[in-house]
Amino acid sequence: SLTSSIVHPREVFKPLIEHNVACVILAHNHPSGDSTPSAEDNSITQRLVTIGTVMGIKVLEHIIIGGEGRYFSYLDSGTMPTP
Repeated sequence: SLTSSIVHPREVFKPLIEHNVACVILAHNHPSGDSTPSAEDNSITQRLVTIGTVMGIKVLEHIIIGGEGRYFSYLDSGTMPTP
């Protein structure tokens, strides 16, 4: 949409399955420059971790890139979801 991007887990996991990966690091940008995760970021991160666990693909990290060198790391912040 105009202010957000819809993430479908099947689109995330399809190339991972095709390449037989065991784990993945996810990343996306916030064009606003604010790297603070939104409620939607938190929700999709949890969903991807859960689906990855079921599929045998471990989600190691999710990083949000902001502006001017800012970023948010779920792993470093201690908020990486568990399955």
